[in-house]
Amino acid sequence: MMMTAAEIARVEKQLRDKGVQYCIGAYVDIHGIPKGKVVPIAHLAHMVAGSERYTGYALDGLGQAPHDDEITSIPDLGHIIQLPWEPKVAWMPADNHFQGKPYPLNTRVALKNVLADAATLGYGMNLGVECEIYVLEQMPDGSLAIPDPNDRLVKPCYDVRGFMSNFSWLDKMASVMNDLGWDLYSFDHEDGNGQYEFDFKYADALTMCDRYTFFRTMAKHYAKELGLLATTMPKPFANRTGTGAHFNMSLYDLKTGDNLFACDPKKDPRGLGVSQLGYYFIGGILRHGRALCAAFAPTVNSYKRLIRQGAMATFSWAPVFNSYGSNNRTNSLRIPAGGGRCESRNADGSVNPYLAATLALAAGLEGIREKIDPGTPNEDNLYELTEAERKKRGIDFLPQTLHEAIGAFASDPFVEKTLGTELRNEFIVYKTMEWDAYNLSISKWEIDQYSHLF
Repeated sequence: MMMTAAEIARVEKQLRDKGVQYCIGAYVDIHGIPKGKVVPIAHLAHMVAGSERYTGYALDGLGQAPHDDEITSIPDLGHIIQLPWEPKVAWMPADNHFQGKPYPLNTRVALKNVLADAATLGYGMNLGVECEIYVLEQMPDGSLAIPDPNDRLVKPCYDVRGFMSNFSWLDKMASVMNDLGWDLYSFDHEDGNGQYEFDFKYADALTMCDRYTFFRTMAKHYAKELGLLATTMPKPFANRTGTGAHFNMSLYDLKTGDNLFACDPKKDPRGLGVSQLGYYFIGGILRHGRALCAAFAPTVNSYKRLIRQGAMATFSWAPVFNSYGSNNRTNSLRIPAGGGRCESRNADGSVNPYLAATLALAAGLEGIREKIDPGTPNEDNLYELTEAERKKRGIDFLPQTLHEAIGAFASDPFVEKTLGTELRNEFIVYKTMEWDAYNLSISKWEIDQYSHLF
């Protein structure tokens, strides 16, 4: 919605009164990494009018060649964050525009388009992201290490001593989240050594994607202050738990705000506390689950997380099947206790949240429109499922490499229908380049394995 000159002037005054001197219009590239220019507060109105122009060819996944006209960034003045560590600067999530219109290759624009489609049905989308993150020390040789030598339990999840050993960083993060109004309600030492999780209240999908993007930037800043590296890399260690960013999704009534997935478990024939609308939504996500995995888990490293156990001493907690069930963490889609939402466990810390939310919502809406039944929920430990039983239930594996995920993404017509040809193709091009670069590299494992053997 366009703001009037008077409304923009009012925002400018409010920011000046808080001590803001500069504004960042932060849009994201295809990877979900923030980009933007810094504008003095006196030029905020110009920025809102599209004064800041960018050569798209200098950025990943924005679909331009060197001869193309520039794109602009239009800040969203309804989602401003004053930088807690540098209050002179205001962070403003932004949408790219091209020749005066929203630019379809910008993933935040893509999400807004699908949210508008949902609105025609009277639906809004709520989203909660479980923010898992490692805080590590980078050694002189570039390797990563656990900062606290005593944080070495095989099962360190919920460990109080491990939590308190990094309390300075955790306290800073928690305090700032609550100051920002995110309503942090829980945080803990996670299942990997040096790994933590923050859980704050869900919000509308656009707001939550903005917050998760900012969360990653903020976490890195406060870790750097302590000489550490915060990373949401999906699998920094082969023998430790990966980094998830689980998407907890539901639809709400735009008029009343009521949760449209909520249902008394006693009135749910499957007993999970999800409405029929919610099951149709799940059915749509499962139909396109293999294609969506490329967006939820978009890196080479992602697929070293999506394993049953691998080099770990215990099960990985990560999904390997395109399936759903109750409060059962071996499914890719889980219905947490109490129902009223569904959780995608595919999503990891390298996710572009705008892109993943776009595809998840569009798939769920297709499920609702076509009344797609997701079938019987899976209640047992799928990690121990025999191949015969898997086939009997009709459960597919999730992609096991980025290359396989790209293939599923490229072969599903739903993706192009949702994103448009250009954005679909840009994702495929960049992710194929990533896979090829990985494949052409020579790893230490290969040197160790083959140099003396042959």
